[in-house]
Amino acid sequence: MKKRVRAHVIIHGRVQGVFFRAETRNMADALGIRGWVKNNPDRTVEAVFESDEETVAEMLKWCRSGPPFAAVTDVDLRWEEYQGEFSGFEIRYQ
Repeated sequence: MKKRVRAHVIIHGRVQGVFFRAETRNMADALGIRGWVKNNPDRTVEAVFESDEETVAEMLKWCRSGPPFAAVTDVDLRWEEYQGEFSGFEIRYQ
């Protein structure tokens, strides 16, 4: 059985107003990742991803570039204990 992991990220750069949340949800859905994504008041995007290690690694790689009009400058990554609390992937609106 593959190891389940949880990654909590904050993505910096030009990441709001460029469909980052929608494209993150699309990619997470395509990969079968559960969790959420939201915009923060400081113009960053925050997300939590839960799945197996390999799949989350693929999602994190995507986050380092994002959708076509994004310009990611940094990704803060914190590994947390897997919770298994999500039934899908959602965009949160505070």
